[in-house]
Amino acid sequence: MDLRKIKKLIDLLEESNLAEIEIKEGEESVRLSRNPVGTYVAAPAPVYAAPAAAAPAMPMSGPTEASTGGTAKPGNALPEGHVQRAPMVGTFYSSSSPDKPAFVSVGQTVKAGETLAIIEAMKMFNPIEAEVSGTVVAILGENGSPVEFDQPLFVIA
Repeated sequence: MDLRKIKKLIDLLEESNLAEIEIKEGEESVRLSRNPVGTYVAAPAPVYAAPAAAAPAMPMSGPTEASTGGTAKPGNALPEGHVQRAPMVGTFYSSSSPDKPAFVSVGQTVKAGETLAIIEAMKMFNPIEAEVSGTVVAILGENGSPVEFDQPLFVIA
C-alpha cells in the first residue's frame, strides 16, 4: 500500500471522531487506531461524600415547598406566565454566535415556534423554540452556562 494513502488515512482519522479505521486492498490491510490494542482507559474513581445527618421530616403542602424543602423563597419565585424549560442537558447560548445579537430580549413579543435560544449538546446545536406566543417576561438562562434538563429558561406572558 502506498505511503501517501496511509498518510491520508491518518489525516482522516485525526479529523474525524472515529476511534479506529481499517482498510483492506487485496491481500494488504492497514489498521489505524487512536488507542493501541490491549490498552485500557481507567474510569475515574468515584467520589463518595460523607453521609449527611437525617433531617426531621417536614410535611409539605405543595410542589414548591417539596422542591425547596420549606416555603418558597422570594428570590426564587418565577414571574407569572408560561415557563419554557430546557428539553435537554447542555450549554445555553442566547445567540447563534458571539458577535450576533441575542435571539430574544426581555419585553420582546414572540410567536410560538420562534427560536428563543440554542442548547449545545454533544457538539449539536439544538434550537429552543417558543411553545406559546406572548411577551418575554424573563430570561433565566445565562449565555454560555450549562443547563440541566427541565431547568426554567424563559417566562413568556
